[in-house]
Amino acid sequence: MPVRPHKGRGAVSATVGRFDQRLVELEDEVAHERAEETPETVVRAMPAGRIIATNNSPDIPFDQSINPYQGCEHGCVYCYARPSHSYLDLSPGIDFETRIFSKPNAATRLLEEWEKKGYECRPITIGANTDPYQPAERTLEITRQLLEQFHEYRHPVNLITKSNLIERDLDLLADLASMRLCSVAISMPTIDDDLKRIMEPRVPSAAARLKALRLLADHGVPTSVLLAPIIPAINDNEIEAILAAAAEAGADQARYIFLRLPHELVDIFSDWLEAHFPDRKEHVLSLVRQASGGKHYDARFGVRQTGRGAYADMIGSRFRTASRKLGLEPDSYQHTLDCSRFIRPGQQQLGLDF
Repeated sequence: MPVRPHKGRGAVSATVGRFDQRLVELEDEVAHERAEETPETVVRAMPAGRIIATNNSPDIPFDQSINPYQGCEHGCVYCYARPSHSYLDLSPGIDFETRIFSKPNAATRLLEEWEKKGYECRPITIGANTDPYQPAERTLEITRQLLEQFHEYRHPVNLITKSNLIERDLDLLADLASMRLCSVAISMPTIDDDLKRIMEPRVPSAAARLKALRLLADHGVPTSVLLAPIIPAINDNEIEAILAAAAEAGADQARYIFLRLPHELVDIFSDWLEAHFPDRKEHVLSLVRQASGGKHYDARFGVRQTGRGAYADMIGSRFRTASRKLGLEPDSYQHTLDCSRFIRPGQQQLGLDF
């Protein structure tokens, strides 16, 4: 059965998770009815056991992160976090963007981590996997609650988002920035409205994100632009234009990430290409393989975010050349923050004057 796009959704298929042992075959009539349905978003609370995730990857500039949500309604078809839904026995395809899990106790868990005697203050990144300002945040305000804790206890924080909803928290971000305690990276893989609508359907427009970037920069918040991902023969022609727009809006750093297709994501992305770009599907996948040593994804440190080979080298050269011409610091998207101001929870009650 041919794949069919769902209006307002990125994935066009309900790809089975790699841990799913169930095999369900639907009769053709039922399968067609399911394909015509418009999936609705369901947000459920899933209290966090721990809230700070750690990593030792040399490819990313942070070792601590928080994700207030699992799954993301933005529906970006290329999202490398999609395979994480397999651990919930859900599809990394359509379920990832329609079955969202929130962490209502995130702020409480964060304070518990900071209260530990052995806790060492280092910048924490919010939004490394799923967007902290996705639609559910408008009413749940979990990211807002976290930022209030960062502000109260003077802890440095970096944010990554595709949403102009971040403007809502400008009061906290501007004050944090005045103490060198925050920076914001705006992710923008395209400024083509038509491409955005099918590639990241529930993400605000590029114009809205550029406006948010300008507002943040005007209020002293250090800002950067993240071209993530660069997709061969889909958005690679926009590198220079995106960087120019971001620089004009006030960004002073930039970084790119080459398309990553781990686990189930290769099938999800291939189905999307078949639905929207059938004439260039094989060409796109061929260029991905050229940049990944003949595979769809090279997971090794040092190459997994940039690719390798002639095509990948050309992308990197274009990106760095354009960044430098525009006064952007290339290959960076998190500013240096001040860790010396941190107040461990409970210190105020001890009578210490900060």
